[in-house]
Amino acid sequence: MKWIIDLFTNHSTVAFTILVYAIVIASGVAIGKLAFKGVSFGIACVLFTGIIAGHFGFQIEKEILEFIREFGLILFVYAMGLQVGPGFFASLQKQGLKLNLVAVLCVLLSVAVVVTIYFITDIPLPNLVGLMSGAVTNTPGLGAAQQTLKDLSSLHPELQNLPPMGTFYALAYPGGVLGIILTIIVFKWIYKINIEKEKQALFQKSLEHTPRPSTINLKVTNPSLNGKPVQALFDTMQSNFVVSRVYQNSQVKTASKNTVLHEDDVILVVAQPNDFIRLKTIVGEESKMDLTKISGPLVAKQIRITRKEACSRSLADMNTIDEYGVTITRILRSGIEFIPDGHTRLQFGDIVTAIGEEDEVQRLISNLGDSDKKLKEPHIAGLFLGIALGVIVGSIPFVFPGISVPVKLGLAGGPLIVAIFISRYASLFPLTSYVTQSANYMVREIGIVLFLASVGLKAGPDFVNTLTSAQGPVFLLIGFSITLIPLVVTAIISRLAFKLNYLEICGLMAGASTDPPALSFATQIAGSDAPAIAYAGVYPLTMFLRILLPQILLLLLL
Repeated sequence: MKWIIDLFTNHSTVAFTILVYAIVIASGVAIGKLAFKGVSFGIACVLFTGIIAGHFGFQIEKEILEFIREFGLILFVYAMGLQVGPGFFASLQKQGLKLNLVAVLCVLLSVAVVVTIYFITDIPLPNLVGLMSGAVTNTPGLGAAQQTLKDLSSLHPELQNLPPMGTFYALAYPGGVLGIILTIIVFKWIYKINIEKEKQALFQKSLEHTPRPSTINLKVTNPSLNGKPVQALFDTMQSNFVVSRVYQNSQVKTASKNTVLHEDDVILVVAQPNDFIRLKTIVGEESKMDLTKISGPLVAKQIRITRKEACSRSLADMNTIDEYGVTITRILRSGIEFIPDGHTRLQFGDIVTAIGEEDEVQRLISNLGDSDKKLKEPHIAGLFLGIALGVIVGSIPFVFPGISVPVKLGLAGGPLIVAIFISRYASLFPLTSYVTQSANYMVREIGIVLFLASVGLKAGPDFVNTLTSAQGPVFLLIGFSITLIPLVVTAIISRLAFKLNYLEICGLMAGASTDPPALSFATQIAGSDAPAIAYAGVYPLTMFLRILLPQILLLLLL
C-alpha cells in the first residue's frame, strides 16, 4: 500500500500531477452536468472542484501549474479563433462599432465601481485592483498591475507590507466566473428568452446585413448589350456577381467574361439579392425560364478543397472557365457563403459550387481534392506554428507615455488574434489551419478544462483562509459587486437601447470580462457559436483596456 500513499503525497512526481488534474477535471465535468430546474453550470464546475482539491492539499508545483494553465488557455482561444474568424469579420462589418462601444462601457463601469469603493472605504487601492482583476477574470491585467506596484514600491515603501495582490485576485475570481454565468441565467429568465427564437432572429438579422448569394434568371432585352461580351455587364455593374449559365441557340452552356450576349438570351446570375434590381435595369426583365431545370450536359456539384496545391493560386490564375469550361459560382467557408472574384484564393476545407459538363467537373475535382480522408487528417504542424506566431504577437510590448510598464496582448490575446486572421486569410500563410468541427471542439474543451482546473488548484490553498478572515466576506462582496454591477447595466442597455440579440449579449459580456469559462458556458447554453463571434469582436479592445486601466489607476491614485 505504500505505493498508493506515495502516489498521492509526493507532489513532485509527474504521476501525481496527472492524477490530480484528471480527478479534478473528471469530477468537475460530471458535477457540471447536474441540472436544477433545467439549469446547470456546465464546464465551469471544474474551477470549483479545483478549489476544493487545492484547499485539501493537492497542490501542483508552481511552474508546472502555470505552464498547464497558460497552455490550456492558449489551446482554447486559438481553437475558438479558428472557428469564429470568418464570422468575426462579417460581424465587424455589420455592428462591430456598436458591440465595442457597449463593451467599453462595461469596462469603464467596473473601473468606476472600484474608484467609488476606494473613496468611500479605507481599503488599500492595490487590494481593490487585485479584486477587480479577479472579478473580471483577467490574469494579464493582474500581472501588469503587479509589475506597476513593484515599480511604485520604491516611492511608497508602505506598499510592501500589503498582502499579495494575487490573494485578492484568487478570492474574486470564482465570483467573477459565477457572476457572469448567473447574469446569463437570470437575464434569460427575466426576459423569458427562447433560445431557438433568438437563434432564428439572429440568423435573419445576419441575412439582412450579409445576405446569402441567390440566383436570378434574366432575359437580355437591353439593346446596348446586344453583341457585347459578359465583361461589359461586369464593367457596368461594378459589383461582385457570377454569370453561371447562358441560354443561347436552344441550349444551356457555361458563360465566361468573353461570351457574347444577344437579345433574347437568358442568363443565370448568382448575386446578392440587393443587386437584383440593378441587374434587371441593366440586363432586362426576369425570365420565367429556370436554366437550372433545363436538361442538358451541365451539372452543378459541390467540391471540398483538400489539396494544398489548389490553395496556392487565385481563381483568376486557375482560370477554371478556360481550363475546364467550369464556373465556380460560390464558396462556403466556415459557415459563411460568398461569391468569389478573380482575387479569391481557395482555402483548405472550402466548399465550392462548380457548374460545367460532367467530365470537366470531374477533372476539376481531381485537381481540387474532394477527399474525405484528407479532410479528416489532423494538421498538427499548422496548429502549433499558428500558436507560436500568436505567442510572438502576444509578447510584443506597446509603450505609452506616462505608463511605466509596456502593455501586451498576452498569451490569450495574441493567439486569438492570429487565429482569427489565419482562419480568414489562410491562403496567405504557409500552413494549413483547417480542423474539423469535432476536432476544434475537442481542442478547445481540453484547453478550457486545463485552464479552469489550474486556476482552481492555485486559488484553493488561500481561498478559505481569506474568505473566513475578518474582512473576507467584505472582499467577497466587493469582488462580486465589481462583477455584477457592470454586467447587469451592460445587459440592460444592450437589450433595451441597442436592441442586441440575447446570444450576442452573452458573448459581449464574456468578452468584456475576458472570461473564457463564461464563453464556454454561453456557447453551451446557446448551442451555437454566435456568442463566440461577439466575444471575438470585442475581446482585443477590452483585453487592451483591462491590462492598461489597472496600471493607470495605481499610477494616478497612489
